[in-house]
Amino acid sequence: MTDRAPRPAAFLDRDGVLNHDIGYAYRPDQVTWIEGAMAAVRSLNRAGYFVFVVTNQSGIARGLYGEEQVQSLHRWMDERLAEHDAHVDDWRYCPYHPDNQVQRYARYADWRKPAPGMLLDLMDRWQVRRAGSFLIGDRDSDMQAAAAAGVAGRLYEGGNLDGFVRRLLAADGTVISEVGEDANR
Repeated sequence: MTDRAPRPAAFLDRDGVLNHDIGYAYRPDQVTWIEGAMAAVRSLNRAGYFVFVVTNQSGIARGLYGEEQVQSLHRWMDERLAEHDAHVDDWRYCPYHPDNQVQRYARYADWRKPAPGMLLDLMDRWQVRRAGSFLIGDRDSDMQAAAAAGVAGRLYEGGNLDGFVRRLLAADGTVISEVGEDANR
């Protein structure tokens, strides 16, 4: 747990929000960032939000890749974000799916969206203020997880992610500290 004062969090789905969803991405060469994704993370950082990524990764349960590959991809994504003065505070992924081949992961888990487990775990470990917190996702399961965790769900349907985030923040009256030059615009 961090010693920072409570503040709102932006929970972001990964595939379909930060990067284009190609189905089971686990290597850097499979990642194409959504337009404005890096700038959106930076905008959230500058607005004082915790930024968390919550992603279902059933490819692990299907035996397509392992947890090491997901963790390595997230480190690579962190490095790319840092190049644009942006960062994710913490990452969560759910490797479980009840109908899959790898026995170790073939079960129901309360971390798998639409269940709220990943969000609740992050709220337990960080000083998250639920008021003003939200999840940006591209599927109904993301919206259901947000509702079950007691935060707003914001359905992203494409376009420039930074523009989407800035509209959300403006509607909430949040100010973004404009320091440095804009990345990924």
